[in-house]
Formats: sequence, C-alpha cells, structure tokens
Amino acid sequence: MKRKLLAILAAGTGLAISSPAAAQSACSRDLLQGISDSWIAALEQGTMMTMQLGEWVDYNENFRRSSLGVFLDHPRQVDWSMSLFDTTTCQVYVEAVVSSENGPEVLASRMGNGFFGVGPFNNIVTDEGDWLFDAERTAYYASREDWGIIPEAERSSRAELIAAADAYLDLFNDPSVEVPWGTPCARLEGGVYTGRGLPTDTCNVGVPSGVELIDREYLVDEARGAVNVFLKFGSSQRPDSHTFRIENGKLRYVHTVTNCGDEDNCGFTPFAEMKANNPDMQPDLD
Repeated sequence: MKRKLLAILAAGTGLAISSPAAAQSACSRDLLQGISDSWIAALEQGTMMTMQLGEWVDYNENFRRSSLGVFLDHPRQVDWSMSLFDTTTCQVYVEAVVSSENGPEVLASRMGNGFFGVGPFNNIVTDEGDWLFDAERTAYYASREDWGIIPEAERSSRAELIAAADAYLDLFNDPSVEVPWGTPCARLEGGVYTGRGLPTDTCNVGVPSGVELIDREYLVDEARGAVNVFLKFGSSQRPDSHTFRIENGKLRYVHTVTNCGDEDNCGFTPFAEMKANNPDMQPDLD
C-alpha cells in the first residue's frame, strides 16, 4: 500500500529565504558534500537533527507542501546513493535506494544551502506501485555505472549539458528533435534497464509521443558531466526526475524516477505483468 502523504507542517516550518549571491559566493563542492552526507545520515538515523537546517525550512514532497519531520520519522537503510553538486545554484541532488520497516523506496531529493542552513527541500518519493518500481533492481543497475569526475579538459559546459538533457526531454513531444545519443548508453527507468554491458548498448529504444514535460528545473554538476531535471510529466503532471550523464557531448546514462500518485504504474499495465511478458526488461549483468 502506498504511503499516505501527510501535508501537516511541523511547527516552525515555512519558506526558506536566502541570498543567492551570498550562497553562490560561499558555495563549494566540499560544502555540498557535507550537506549530502548529513542528508544520508538523516535517512539512516530517522531524524532531521543530523542537518544544519535553516531557520525556516520549506519541504515539498512529490511537489506538495509537507513536513520534513514526518518524512524523517523512522530510520532507513541506504542501499545505494549518488550525489550531484551544483556550485552555481548551491544545490545538492541525492538519488537513493532505501529500505525500512515501511518497505523499499527510491528517492530523488534536492536541497539547497539557504539562509542560516540547509533548505529548501524538494523530494520525489517512489515506492511500490510507482512507475516501473523495483528498488532492488534499481540499486543493482545503478551501482554498476560510472558517474565519476570527468577530467577538466574533457568537460561539457553548463549550457551544453542542459541542451543535451533538453533534447532528450523535448523528443517526447517533438519527434524531429535531434538527440545526442551516445553509444554505449544505458537507460534506467524505474527498475527497467536498457544496458547489457555491451559496447552497442543504446538509450534510443523509443519514447512516447505527444507528451509534454513541463516546468523543468535544472541542477548541473559539470565535474560529473551530469544534469538533473525536476519536471511535471505528461497531462497528469506527475512528479518526475530525469538525470543524465553526458560524456564527450553524448548521452551515456539516463535515470528516471516518477511518482504515480494513487494510480498503479501510472495507469499502464501492472509492472509484474510487464515483466512476465518481457523478462528482458531486467537483464542480468553478472
């Protein structure tokens, strides 16, 4: 059963007011690494006391105002995680596969360095019944990928990374868009993977048509050749995270995390049935 979202705000929560100029001038990868570490600790310990929070904390879950204290009300085991750092906007993105007494989840979480501390937070939470959800397989595939630091001379610019991400996302509504497909490229969509560990692996395996991906918000880590995009997916405007790794100007990895609300597998065929009909959706790589 999907976890009910509690929209009751904890005492003292509110809008985090920050000074972008001040935050950016003081921002560094070390600072953002500390925020990421404190978020992982908060998940593992089930408390927000591990974080140096801002005086006012704005927490949104699946694009709705909610309570950070309610979300962090029990410990979780972090089975896999990846962090991206945007020193221009002073934001952290953490993608994590977690498990607890409440069941497994895949999280796509953003947080900034706000006024007096960490905040605001924007957290996409997925669990059983969300799009192609399989936390164990998500961790299995993601842990085999290389999102390491790219040598400075080989990095794409911020604008180039955003353009590559936008080309992929625009393709959903405009089939004429030219996408910088890389080979090999592996696409992790929920718990489904297009990679086979082969040099011919491709992400160009077809996308829906006539689907608008709107209200895009970008977090860019030039050092890792990565860009994360939070957006609203399709006519139902589902909370969605797309994360891209770009190498030599070409797509190398794509991750998708999509919350389906109360509609099982976003209204498509149940995922268990999909897997039964097409077991190749989840290849064994070892």
